[in-house]
Amino acid sequence: MRKMNDQSGCYRPVNIQGNKVSYRGACRESPGKEVKRLQKRFLHKDGSCNVYFKHIFGEWESYVVDIFTTLVDIKWRHMFVIFSLSYVLSWLLFGLVFWLIAVQHGDLFGDEEVTPCVANVHSFTGAFLFSLETQTTIGYGYRCVTEECSLAILTVILQSVLSCVIDTFIIGAALAKMATARKRAQTIRFSYHAVVGLRDDKFCLMWRIGDFRPNHMVEGSVRAQLLRYREDKEGRMTMEYRDLKLLNDQIILVTPVTVVHEIDGDSPLYGLDRKALAKDNFEILVTFVYTGDSTGTSHQSRSSYVPREILWGHRFNDVLHVKKKHYKVDCLQFEETTEVYAPHCSAMQLDRKEQEWNRAEKAREKQEEKSALEMKPNQKSFSAVALVTSCEDPEEPVTASSQPPEEVSYRKAAVTLSRLSIESQI
Repeated sequence: MRKMNDQSGCYRPVNIQGNKVSYRGACRESPGKEVKRLQKRFLHKDGSCNVYFKHIFGEWESYVVDIFTTLVDIKWRHMFVIFSLSYVLSWLLFGLVFWLIAVQHGDLFGDEEVTPCVANVHSFTGAFLFSLETQTTIGYGYRCVTEECSLAILTVILQSVLSCVIDTFIIGAALAKMATARKRAQTIRFSYHAVVGLRDDKFCLMWRIGDFRPNHMVEGSVRAQLLRYREDKEGRMTMEYRDLKLLNDQIILVTPVTVVHEIDGDSPLYGLDRKALAKDNFEILVTFVYTGDSTGTSHQSRSSYVPREILWGHRFNDVLHVKKKHYKVDCLQFEETTEVYAPHCSAMQLDRKEQEWNRAEKAREKQEEKSALEMKPNQKSFSAVALVTSCEDPEEPVTASSQPPEEVSYRKAAVTLSRLSIESQI
């Protein structure tokens, strides 16, 4: 028995017998090496959740207890089947009850001396027709309940009450289902790609939301969460949710809007550069909750973005154009992007470089201020020397006959220089 390593870093126990090599068991990963697995989407692009529940405790009981919500949530074809069966089964049930009452009372034997409980009911078909006429209040007048049997009268009362309950649930659920207008969410469209680019010299994550119906919603709120998959040493999968702070989370979606998330120190994308973002394993869940203008009900649209759907160094094209009398929205440019310059480094590295540049700029400014301060004392000392030179002995009378002309001109020039220096400092 030996352990053989393959190129993928796995080892498998093998048996070597002559020239034959037999493997036992599946390939196991080496303990010291992590293997990245491609995760499934948690939320599809159309907003449906990729989650399947299995072995739910009390599944049917929960559906039956909240029967109204169950009827509203099911599909229309299932709703139509339940709508039809609720009436047909109730007709059959009460038809069977009337038939048993007729059998017990002896109405089916054709004895004319016996007053029947239900007149003109001679078979199960007649009992079923009487049940249908009673519940739907048709009233043909051929079959009717007599005063002979109080049990038959009580059954008619129960069927009338039950028919009102069935009408209330079925018709109410159908109206509530139509009022939800879940198809409204299909006209709210998210851009297929999200982009990362510079906006006001800051890295930002951006995506687009548009409403392509003439009647727009009243108000809307956008929310984004980053879902990251974590796997511990034992192979258990956990999910970590982190909210993304948006610059424009409250929007009125008359025209397509670009939602912006600034990648700052609080963002979970702060330390990811272009390569790290492409290799990372996360999913950005975006939701848009809004109130419809036509119905006044609240709706929610959802979508998600994985790393392969995020374009680095792109921006969305303009869709809104100003005309003379109106604004024009070019829907063909809703998904289109343009590649622009963006550093391949992360937002954290970009901030560090900016801080280093700011520190270097401040140091340079301080050095210039220091050099300027060093030059001012030299000007003052020169002025003082010039002043002293011009009047070393102010009390001594100066006569033109005792001093030569060259010395007098020198003293005048020095005095003039000192005055100019003092005035410039003042």
